[in-house]
Amino acid sequence: MKMKGIVGEAATLVSGNVLAQVITLLAYFVLTRIYTPDDYGLFNIFYSYIEVLIIFSTCKYELAIVVADDEREASAVAHFALRLNALVSAGLLLVALLLWLTNTLPGNFAQLGWMVLLIPPMVFFCGTSRVYSYLYNRFHRYAMIAVSDNVNASTSAVTKIILGLLGVSQNGLPLGTVIGQAASNANYRLRLHSLSLPKATISDGKRAARKHRNFPYYVASKDFINTFSSNLPFLWAALYFDRAEVGLFGLALTFTLQPVNILSAAFERVLYARTAEAVRDHLPTMRMLRRFLVMLLAVAVPVCMLAWFLAEPIFVFCFGDRWQGCGVYVQALLPLALVGLCSTSLMFVSNVFSTQRIEFGFFLVMVALRVTAIAVGISLGNFLLTITLYATAGALVQVSLLIWYLWQVRRYECTLTN
Repeated sequence: MKMKGIVGEAATLVSGNVLAQVITLLAYFVLTRIYTPDDYGLFNIFYSYIEVLIIFSTCKYELAIVVADDEREASAVAHFALRLNALVSAGLLLVALLLWLTNTLPGNFAQLGWMVLLIPPMVFFCGTSRVYSYLYNRFHRYAMIAVSDNVNASTSAVTKIILGLLGVSQNGLPLGTVIGQAASNANYRLRLHSLSLPKATISDGKRAARKHRNFPYYVASKDFINTFSSNLPFLWAALYFDRAEVGLFGLALTFTLQPVNILSAAFERVLYARTAEAVRDHLPTMRMLRRFLVMLLAVAVPVCMLAWFLAEPIFVFCFGDRWQGCGVYVQALLPLALVGLCSTSLMFVSNVFSTQRIEFGFFLVMVALRVTAIAVGISLGNFLLTITLYATAGALVQVSLLIWYLWQVRRYECTLTN
């Protein structure tokens, strides 16, 4: 596939509705003046639990939709994932209600208070949206994914602004996020009939789940470890440092790693589908991936260099004096952002070649390094040092993963010439 095609399809996923993107961008100029760094610190703690729990709600079965042998199998595994998500979300709701009603919320949950009740519905809406998005991904309906993503972004932004202006304060950020995700979910569901999916029974779903058991065994485990380690600053370090400082880091993280995550997720979706098709047809794919990485680095390196020097004045100018100090966190995160953009764009490789077990080992090393980094930072009482060590540990593992992904593709192509 030509680079123009990859970039075009990825651009469709990233951009989507231009008006919605403009609303989302403008919302930050308003939100950072309505909500304080302390509010954002609490919201980041809330959302970190969502990112961890969402992995268990589907056990990553949505990824199996892309590599399923035919449409019937894809439909079967999708229905299985949807049922699993509903079951896990219901269980979370019961636990959250019990802890809240008995006033026994532990750790950071105590800071959230009644907002823990928003976690189960958020997990449910995120889980179903992920399943639907991979169904559309299998059929190359990238425009539909982009529309739903932007429905989420625009609805969330507008709701947060309205709630903030009404004086809802800290609760506005998580409430707006849940409402935005619910709107995105509804948009997916209303248009699902356009895929004309074959019917799948419960027994079909169980067979498909057994066939693709590597996804819950290794991919879900890997993603849990990766997500857990990525959220350690909020899940662990936030217990020992000022919440406003955590909020400054959270905003820096949003504008540093979130764009990377959006771009890499879009590139991964496109490359995943194309590479899986090429492997099924016994065709080479290294040249496409190599050209993609060269193009990506040619753009990303200059952008990161500019961000290093301009981050602090840009943050203060755009969001106000209360956000002074975000720039140093951007600088700490930039090396991780650069190598992570390349590595996570190729994360699908282990799924294509069923090497999830080995990949799992890389993420075990990452969590061990990040736990050590956080522990050192906490012991020294320096939050900036904590984040710098945490980001460095992640960057080292991401570089190793990138090399390993490319090695697998090269090994596959060697088998084509034999």
